[in-house]
Amino acid sequence: MPLPSFVFGPSGRIVFGRGCAAQAPGLVAATARRVVVVHGRDPARARWLLDGLLGEGVAVTALACPGEPTLSLLEEALATARATMPDAVVAIGGGAAIDLGKALAALIPQETAPLDHLEVVGRGLPLGADPLPCVALPTTAGTGAEVTKNAVVGVPEHRRKVSLRDPRMVPRIAIVDPALTDGLPKAVTLASGLDALTQVVEPYLSARANPFTDALCRAAIPLALPALATLMEREDADARDAMAHVSLCGGLALAHAGLGVVHGLAGPIGGLADAPHGAVCGALLPHALEALDAAAAPGSELARRLAQVRADLAPALGVSPEEAPRALAAFSARHGLPGLTMLGVDPADHETLAEMAAASSSMKASAAAFDAPALVGMLRAAA
Repeated sequence: MPLPSFVFGPSGRIVFGRGCAAQAPGLVAATARRVVVVHGRDPARARWLLDGLLGEGVAVTALACPGEPTLSLLEEALATARATMPDAVVAIGGGAAIDLGKALAALIPQETAPLDHLEVVGRGLPLGADPLPCVALPTTAGTGAEVTKNAVVGVPEHRRKVSLRDPRMVPRIAIVDPALTDGLPKAVTLASGLDALTQVVEPYLSARANPFTDALCRAAIPLALPALATLMEREDADARDAMAHVSLCGGLALAHAGLGVVHGLAGPIGGLADAPHGAVCGALLPHALEALDAAAAPGSELARRLAQVRADLAPALGVSPEEAPRALAAFSARHGLPGLTMLGVDPADHETLAEMAAASSSMKASAAAFDAPALVGMLRAAA
């Protein structure tokens, strides 16, 4: 089988390992004297970083990201950030905080409004000036946003979540310290962990998969469920380390191979229902695997890859590979993951969501094409 053509653009500098977050103040201070720090809802979780930066003589403006960023939150934060004339942006938190940080780093130098650059609901224009340097420190293991080139922004008046996207938006430094995820609540661990799993499975099954992304995904997929199962029972540093690694691999893989039908559906759901992204992905993944299996021609490359994924998932679930997708759904439900209806997805919106998903950017990488009735079937199965 001939090797595919591909482009693999390396990310910024990646610093990975338990305890490596201690390097953050010094790394930031080496290149910036005035920074905006975007943190999550609770500023106490970022206090060590704020104090460390101040100790290095860096002037700090702290901005909270209380939830997934919306256009109005972005515009408000942008006005505050621009007034401080920062040299860089530091983002510490889950995917929402990192997305807001990346968006601010991208937009602070621009003379244009955010809508000029947003996809779908805006003009989708390229950035006219280079973004500010961004340093990202994830405190959940799920999105891989610390190594991707886009930021997701909700636009409630359009009931959509859309991307601000530019290759220059990849954070200059990603500091991935699994210790920052220690002690996360079980529900957050489960939802973010299932998102991380989805983001190594979908690039491996993607029509755009290549040897580099395959290497990332093949190493990561078998790690995810054993680590997640451990964390559903007890706190464990090794399991946290494994999930941080899986999340990082997923971010790198999706940036270069794309995603698929799970994210094709999850994007519109997030805009229409404001449902948590990781939980939505977790609810959809088992049913997407079954739909892909039904669509794969016997003996095809997709069939081979699906068989490998099932074989990777099965041991942690204690079932045969053929039973793995349904066992994954049962595992998630047993540990408290809600179905789509409980997450706020109205069954009356299924057909609208399917139509929106069919036109989404994530669907372009799907290894199998799905029409609207097939997509509705997945939504119903995950309800």
